Amino acid sequence: MVRKTKKMLVVEKRLRRPLERAIPEMLNEEGFTETARQLKLSKATLNYWMLKLGIEVRRVALAPGEEIEIKRSTA
Repeated sequence: MVRKTKKMLVVEKRLRRPLERAIPEMLNEEGFTETARQLKLSKATLNYWMLKLGIEVRRVALAPGEEIEIKRSTA
């Protein structure tokens, strides 16, 4: 279990969901800079939070007609 800062808890309360779920969803929908702006954080702070929470960003290039499937771990 990650020990969250007061600011992390305030942002979670505002979003009404855990940062571990909210940040990846926002990154996928809005991108890094816009996610930081919406969370009212610097990009450096967002990077730190992601590191602390174990959130990874992976970039994938797909050829035309290719698809990617994301599977969530049940652990």
